[in-house]
Amino acid sequence: MSERTAAQPSSDALRSTAQIPVRALPDIDAADAQTTRIPLVDASPAAPEGFPPKAFSGEVIPFRVVAFREGHDLIGVHLRLRTPNHQESLHRLTPLQDGTDRWQVDVALDEEHAWTFRFEAFADEFATWAHAAELKIAAGVDVEVMRALGAGLLSRAAKDKSRPKPERKHLAGIAESLSSPDGTGDEALAVATDPELAALFAERPLTALDSATAWQTIVVEPTIAGAAAWYEFFPRSEGAVQNPDGTIASGTFKTAEKRLPAVAAMGFDVLYLPPIHPIGRLNRKGPNNTLVAGPADPGSPWAVGAAEGGHDAVHPALGTLADFRRFVKKANALDLEVALDLALQAAPDHPWVAAHPEWFTELPDGTIAYAENPPKKYQDIYPLNFDRDPVGLYTEVLRIVEHWIAQGVRIFRVDNPHTKPLRFWEWLIRTVNTKHPDVVFLAEAFTRPAPMRGLAAVGFQQSYSYFTWRNTKAELEEFLLSVSQETADYMRPNLFVNTPDILTEYLQFGGPAAYRIRAAIAATAAPLYGVYAGYELYENVARPGSEENIDNEKYEYKLRDWAKAEAEGRSLAPYLTRLNEIRRAHPALRQLRNLRLHWSDDDAILVFSKHLDAPFTGTGAADTIIVVANVDPHSVRQTTVHLDTLAWGVEPGTAYEVEDLVTGSVWTWTDHNFVRLDAFTEPVHILHVKGQP
Repeated sequence: MSERTAAQPSSDALRSTAQIPVRALPDIDAADAQTTRIPLVDASPAAPEGFPPKAFSGEVIPFRVVAFREGHDLIGVHLRLRTPNHQESLHRLTPLQDGTDRWQVDVALDEEHAWTFRFEAFADEFATWAHAAELKIAAGVDVEVMRALGAGLLSRAAKDKSRPKPERKHLAGIAESLSSPDGTGDEALAVATDPELAALFAERPLTALDSATAWQTIVVEPTIAGAAAWYEFFPRSEGAVQNPDGTIASGTFKTAEKRLPAVAAMGFDVLYLPPIHPIGRLNRKGPNNTLVAGPADPGSPWAVGAAEGGHDAVHPALGTLADFRRFVKKANALDLEVALDLALQAAPDHPWVAAHPEWFTELPDGTIAYAENPPKKYQDIYPLNFDRDPVGLYTEVLRIVEHWIAQGVRIFRVDNPHTKPLRFWEWLIRTVNTKHPDVVFLAEAFTRPAPMRGLAAVGFQQSYSYFTWRNTKAELEEFLLSVSQETADYMRPNLFVNTPDILTEYLQFGGPAAYRIRAAIAATAAPLYGVYAGYELYENVARPGSEENIDNEKYEYKLRDWAKAEAEGRSLAPYLTRLNEIRRAHPALRQLRNLRLHWSDDDAILVFSKHLDAPFTGTGAADTIIVVANVDPHSVRQTTVHLDTLAWGVEPGTAYEVEDLVTGSVWTWTDHNFVRLDAFTEPVHILHVKGQP
């Protein structure tokens, strides 16, 4: 046997090994690595295609991110937030405990303009040790090891000069006791489970493996961009009078002023006016959209423009530009903001048609194409072509918007924006908001989901929605989940219950109950909702074969006796007033993202809640509203509703009191409750959870 031991390699083996090239260590810090040490993914709020997400001043935003690491060691996650004035704050996220590694912290953003934020993750060394120590020491496993590890960890923390001196002294004392030969496992267990020590390390954690996302932006807009009750009326109908010959003399801005106190008294925040400009005479529509108008027929306000002027003029029958400015001031004095329709289209006799024929689409026979929305045809309207002279047209629209801003308008309801290029709206809204950040644009886009969401992403602060056609429990649940959770980061739905164009079958045949149900759901489900005048009078007769009111106000004057209807009990105005009072008294209803669906045993009983924690209410107490609605306007329904009471911090099975904010009734509820809702008396419970801390 050779003197060389078996453990020694032979010279041949050494030569062979020496010939193997030494491989360089991989570049573990490569600049092109996409993954941080602790992955942070699916961060929100977020908007499509790189556009910034949105919030409104006072909105409570759930900042969320998915964060995880290998193995079982614990991590922590922070939100680092910078205000528009570059003030920085740090917020600790908590895990949602749903097995998805999602973390969340709620923050109220109360300063307008652009905020920036990023998520930061780290290995939480104290939490990891405390968790392991609690398990092992209680089981009598590795007790001395856990004491030694804890002593080393606390000793290191005590040397951190960024900590307050008393805290460092306190930590050093605990470290010394853990390392003492006389120390016990029970003492170490007490350290691991000490809530004050856990809170101290939650505020100033011992970290390793620090990771962060890129900085992101969220734009905070005025409160009225996200929370407001809208009311629409035609100023030409307010104060209109019938002449002896049967014709009707138009109302004016001055006569319409008399309606303002009633709108304000109902609790509305925004008064929306259809177009107030001169109305074309060529191809003017008559009553009920007929093709021939009589000499006294006023025509559709959306057929903008005539010899008297275009989009920068007011209809002579309504008054002067000075009268309009006075109207706006009167409204503002009543805490009403005036919203003006921006209808980018032209009547055939609009001054644009002669001055700028390049702004329209010419057909092979030399005529100009009129607007269509099959099966609807608008012979009194020419749509604009944004491709033939974009510079000229963009400049003119910006001039018009600036003109009305100068008259006191801060909100524009935009007619059919989905029929104009998306990039135009991106440019216009960005340009206007750069100079006037308080100006709000509402997209009236009843269209497909992709363009509707695209309009919201590029800048529209509000959007009409599919709410009008979502009437069953299943339809409403799907809709409310979508707008409050899936698209809430960038699209704010304004839940109009009706419009001059839309009178759904639900309202046509549901009677007064349908009107109460729809108003109650709209006013409580979203912080933005709207009502078109006549809703409170239950105007429900449709033009045959359509979803429009017969004798539609779009084409004629509407004479209404508001006071008489209310005196005779034929008005929904008191109910709308109560809904708006409830909205103003309960901050939970002025949020969108806090809606949570619950369950009932009846396919016509919709149940949802809205909760706001005490730090965000401004009252010092949490606010919770539970809405239980019978969406069948033709029946009495009774069933059991099942509530996830943890959504507002109440353990299942615990009794609590609720008050119906409409009737004043008070009941004791738990997580399972019997309800009876009579569509013909009170079809909706709007319940306030009482006694919350």
